[in-house]
Amino acid sequence: MLIVKTFHDVPSKLDNGRPIRIFVVSPVVPNYPRAKFPGVVCFSEIYQVTGPVERFAGQIASQGYVVACPSSYHEFEGPEAIPYDTEGTDRGNRYKIEKDVTAYDEDATLSVDLLVSLPNCNGRIAATGMCLGGHLAFRAAFDPRVLSSVCFFATDLHSATLGKGKNDNSLARVHKGDMTGKGELVMIFGKQDTHVPREGRDLIRKTIEDAKVPCSFLEVQAQHAFIRDESSKGRWDAALTRSLFTFMMEVFDRTIGRDLGPKVDKGEQVEHVC
Repeated sequence: MLIVKTFHDVPSKLDNGRPIRIFVVSPVVPNYPRAKFPGVVCFSEIYQVTGPVERFAGQIASQGYVVACPSSYHEFEGPEAIPYDTEGTDRGNRYKIEKDVTAYDEDATLSVDLLVSLPNCNGRIAATGMCLGGHLAFRAAFDPRVLSSVCFFATDLHSATLGKGKNDNSLARVHKGDMTGKGELVMIFGKQDTHVPREGRDLIRKTIEDAKVPCSFLEVQAQHAFIRDESSKGRWDAALTRSLFTFMMEVFDRTIGRDLGPKVDKGEQVEHVC
């Protein structure tokens, strides 16, 4: 499916009105200008919306989804991508713990708000992201409008060290039940990822399962950043990325790709129409 790219500058209430740039990649069907599609928020790594993130979003959009990619560090600088070098890595990591968790949450809310307001989006929303973005996609699942989240190697989740003060409440909120009864999760980690050790992955899995959140928990033979097709320092695994992309699209197709009507509790009488 063909795609087009644009962006929207959306004012932020928590940053004195300073806008966040949200890049949007949309599918296009020739001769069907009023076509509507589900939406996906795609959260980036610490480098903002880079080439690999934009290409990842484009692949999702080409499957028939409107994809919104927020620039996570609009409080500190413009929407341009941060370089994949030592200085850029240091800068992105510094911003990551200077930004309030509430500001990350506002970015997610603004991104979902934007998607549901677009004339080519039908209002059915999912989320995905990698690294920092994996954690942000996880937090996006607290929003009841987000029907599924696919999180690639979410960092700082097990250690609760996201944001200013390095003291986030992501797993604590899950334990409290804030994610129970909402959307579906997919957590994907590489077993050789030094950012999230085995003990951390076990903690994440246990917290999610104890809260009875529907989740597929995948541990694969890969390192951190294995889906990044540029400057991955020898970690990119194209074949594994393709396989997991297919897995992700099955989840999106099933959870937001169709209008299934209202959810019915188990045991409730349902009339099937053939």
